[in-house]
Amino acid sequence: METSRKIRVLVKLLFLAAAGLAGTRVWALDGTAAAGLPPIIIGVSNVQTGPSRELGQDLVRGSSAYFNLVNHDGGIFGRQLSILLKDDKYEPDPAVKNTNELIGQDKAFFLFDYVGTPTLTRTLPLLRYYQSDNIVNVAPFTGADPQRLPPYNQFVFNIRASYREETRDLVRYLHSKGLTKLGIFAQADAYGKSGELGVVNALAEFGQKVVRVVTYTRNQPYEDDMSAQVKLLREAGVDAVVTVGVYGPAAAFVRDARTSGWGAPIANLSFVNASEMLQKLREASKATGKDLTVDLINSQVVPSPDDSRYPLVAGFRAHAAPAECTFIDLEGWLNAVVVTEAL
Repeated sequence: METSRKIRVLVKLLFLAAAGLAGTRVWALDGTAAAGLPPIIIGVSNVQTGPSRELGQDLVRGSSAYFNLVNHDGGIFGRQLSILLKDDKYEPDPAVKNTNELIGQDKAFFLFDYVGTPTLTRTLPLLRYYQSDNIVNVAPFTGADPQRLPPYNQFVFNIRASYREETRDLVRYLHSKGLTKLGIFAQADAYGKSGELGVVNALAEFGQKVVRVVTYTRNQPYEDDMSAQVKLLREAGVDAVVTVGVYGPAAAFVRDARTSGWGAPIANLSFVNASEMLQKLREASKATGKDLTVDLINSQVVPSPDDSRYPLVAGFRAHAAPAECTFIDLEGWLNAVVVTEAL
């Protein structure tokens, strides 16, 4: 019920945006557009370069695959869908600049496929500033709270689950296995703090607290040494770790934990990009002669890209190369399906 209500509101806002974009539209009775209509510009600012680039690349690749099908079939009432992509390197300042350009200069129809809490949260005030232009941000790749709460929830339409939901389910799962002394390895920014709060709240249901929190700096590469963080958590008596990070530092943490002989289960959120993390760990396993992928847990917010029982997944797999059948590609595809339905 809540999802259908939000889609109705999204449809209304997109209609309002259309009404204010380049004048009046004239539609034929059969639903086709009058000739000469411009494309629907979809504004995207996310990470395309740097240590976390696969997050943005995979997401947009999945969305583009579906939009290409829509365009091949004639677009939206004759209007083609066109992604205008700007790289923010997973940093807040470029994200703000890109967003201001997408709205103010490029006249994007709406914003889409943004990646990350530290970037999205800094752009939220711009949505309020441009409120008269009826600009909305759809399907951001983050489960943080700011865009889900007033005053910004009216401008953002979330498709993915929240970090509170993900961390709650991870904590409940770990608790069911008798793992109650939890530590956190988190990115030192709004993303890490959002995940940390989720774990804290979930543990409070059991009358427990986080044993120890350690952090790393956003955009640290996989090559960095995380043994100091491993040592701190191990010495604190942690029996399982919840990681709130991205694939590079998360894989480095797992690598250094396992090579040090620490076998505590390590759980990751969906944002980590499990496919990229596993690829790095498998390569490291070959180099070290030790399996570094044991006792890993990952929450996900979309079905497995291998589970073709779902029509959505079957359609995705029919149009994606085997190497591109990842959770994040599938999420990008799902985002595009929802947006197309709204349009």
